[in-house]
Order: sequence, then C-alpha cells, then structure tokens
Amino acid sequence: MSSGSPYEVMLGFCRALRVGDRVLVAGTAPIWPDGSVDPDPEAQAHRCLEIIMAALGDLGAVPADVVRTRVLLTDAGVAEAVGRAHAKVFGTEPPVSTCVVVAGLLDDRWFVEIEAEAVLSP
Repeated sequence: MSSGSPYEVMLGFCRALRVGDRVLVAGTAPIWPDGSVDPDPEAQAHRCLEIIMAALGDLGAVPADVVRTRVLLTDAGVAEAVGRAHAKVFGTEPPVSTCVVVAGLLDDRWFVEIEAEAVLSP
C-alpha cells in the first residue's frame, strides 16, 4: 500500500504491508501533502503517527494492534516532545518502543521518523 510519498517511488518501498496477521509500516516522515513540514517536533511526531494510523487502518489494524514502534530522532533534546505525541496516540497500553538518535534523516527539516509493527487480533 502506498501513502503517496514521493520517497516510496524514489527509494522503491511501500508504506505498509500486511503479511498474515502482521502489518508492517515503513519509516514515516512528517510530510504534509503539499511537501511542507511543521518545524515543531511534537507536531512532526503527530504527523508521522497520523500517516501511520491511516496506513494501519487501510490494512485492517487499529492503534491497539500496534506492538512495536521505532522512533528515529536527529536530536535527543526533542525526545520528550515526540514522546508526548506518541503517548497521546497509544494511551495507557503503549507498544514496546525503541528510540534512537541518528546523525540525520533524508530531509534536514525532519526531527523524527517513526515506523510501526502491528499484530491483528484474531
């Protein structure tokens, strides 16, 4: 499944894929349809998660099905802001998560990129 991101075609990947009872969502950046990026790290994380939730929904998953997220940050100082957005989406039963600070992402405007894995309930 595609989200329409130009990177999907350029880099040869799909946004999300369902394999049996698993849904895998690729690293998702905070891009708006017009190509803009909000400079606020919390808003960026919210946008990433909005795109992820739409991809999950298209493949039959809901936020409660998410068992793992991976959060890539370009600055450890934005972790708390990104975490607030993550906590808002996943509430009191969050998935396991790994947060890694990286040297950079594809676009210098991005502070965060997030990927997710879900397991569908029987």
